[in-house]
Amino acid sequence: MGYCCKQQKYKKRDIIVLEILPKILKYKIARAMGGRSPLPMNYTISLLYSCNSRCQTCNIYNKTAKNLTLSEYKEIFRHLGRSPYWITFSGGEPFLRPDIDEICLAVYKRCKPAIINIPTNGILTEIIIEKMKKMTSGCPKTQFVVNLSIDGIGEQHDKIRNVEGNYEKVMATYKGLQELKAKNLSLGIHTVISAINVDDFHYIASELINLKPDSYITEIAEERVELDTMGSNITPDIVAYKAAIDFLIHRIKNGTYKGIGKITEAFRIEYYELVKQIMRDKTQIIPCYSGIASAQISPDGDIWSCCIKARPMGNLRENDLNFKRIWNNHNAILERKSIKNKECWCPLANASYTNMLMNIPILWRVFNRSFIKWYN
Repeated sequence: MGYCCKQQKYKKRDIIVLEILPKILKYKIARAMGGRSPLPMNYTISLLYSCNSRCQTCNIYNKTAKNLTLSEYKEIFRHLGRSPYWITFSGGEPFLRPDIDEICLAVYKRCKPAIINIPTNGILTEIIIEKMKKMTSGCPKTQFVVNLSIDGIGEQHDKIRNVEGNYEKVMATYKGLQELKAKNLSLGIHTVISAINVDDFHYIASELINLKPDSYITEIAEERVELDTMGSNITPDIVAYKAAIDFLIHRIKNGTYKGIGKITEAFRIEYYELVKQIMRDKTQIIPCYSGIASAQISPDGDIWSCCIKARPMGNLRENDLNFKRIWNNHNAILERKSIKNKECWCPLANASYTNMLMNIPILWRVFNRSFIKWYN
């Protein structure tokens, strides 16, 4: 690669940092002062609870909701304005929403998010490929990240997910999305490390990394209110988890990643080290910005600081779909106070990445791994 090409890619990564720095400063000030906060930059929007998997690590399919409609989402996005930088459309299974492409086009038109992340079990191959083709072409200035959930190899994955042929279908989806060759699509693989598969993780990770996804990510199985898994004992033993994650960190450090994947993997290393400390000490290791820089919207319009607690601060339908009315109400301020006082702790990935953006030592290490070493 020539010097000019290197310099151009370096500038693109630099622009990402420059875009979020002002936001970081605002959130740090808001947390220090307490009380009111600017609108978040990281939104998780759960489109539905319905799912066509029956995972041993998730019972969300048992829950029901009166899902927000496309017209309601359009009004919500209008009120959010340009505040979203990163949006995750989750489920259940997001691609069970036949209007998921229209929802993405609506948020692109009104909010212009830099990143849209969509996790999927990959079962609905043809639908997923068709929808992603429409979304990537219709939202050219947004980077899409599709993470295919794979928790085992072959029959092991089918058994964990309780869907016959799931592994074969998700592999077909992976290949089909690769063949789209969309410039604004990053294709990742996501593994939930649980008490069920932790002992096989070395093999699972090696096989999936060999598929050469743009990124390979993991998350520890947790007992969550949102997933209806409280008391399920799915979280792996800390010693076994540490062995699994140390192996993955070694693979990442010795891997070759390009573009946004290089920055992503630098954050992954930090996240995995953070999770080990959180699970060991059972407390917040770095300040949590849930309810300030990140938030979640449930399928029926409740606003939560995060999905671990899933404690409603208010409902959008009861507030004319105006997120701002809820974001700085009395319940929201009390929730921020509780989080700041470390009355909760968790290794939730989505919130943790936002928290790491607010932490200067972590940002410096990520910068060193993905910018300075690359540039030299």
